[in-house]
Amino acid sequence: MLGGAGEAIADLKQLFLLAEKFGYSEWIQFDASVVRGLAYYTGIVFEAFDREQKLRAICGGGRYDHLLSTFGGDDIPACGFGFGDAVIIELLKEKGLVPELSLQVENIVCALDHDLQGAAALVATILREKGRSVDLVLESKPLKWVFKRAARINAQRLILVGNIEWQKGMVGVKNLSSGEQYEIKLEELE
Repeated sequence: MLGGAGEAIADLKQLFLLAEKFGYSEWIQFDASVVRGLAYYTGIVFEAFDREQKLRAICGGGRYDHLLSTFGGDDIPACGFGFGDAVIIELLKEKGLVPELSLQVENIVCALDHDLQGAAALVATILREKGRSVDLVLESKPLKWVFKRAARINAQRLILVGNIEWQKGMVGVKNLSSGEQYEIKLEELE
């Protein structure tokens, strides 16, 4: 439940005092028209904008000290916010901070048996840790479908995790441009 007007004014004064002490006073301004549309807020609410205020709010939030008790928990003082990706992307574009992303997938990793899906996920993780792009196929699809998918996304290699190879600590690799096929130890996979 919201406190009285005196409590709200005291909270605002405290906020501005702390902002000044921490060197953030130039970053905040009071706007009595800001009203967040959710009934669980219990104190100060806020919105954040880009410095030029060209875009709509980047994020918004506030205090919600009684939210957990509405779900059966204890009242715990809390503050939070939410933001949407559209404004963030627009801001990043405006600042020239959106990186060039390659849509090229280097590897498709596929388990040849349903029981090897965990092993296929491990192979995908190892490749990703080495900076490789990976499309991990976890659905039980025919191999023909996997090859068509590889061709459609122009993948360079198909990594096949089969029972026999996996028991030897290896995986099958097919170079999709040359057609070369070979087995390789997992630790040597680049």
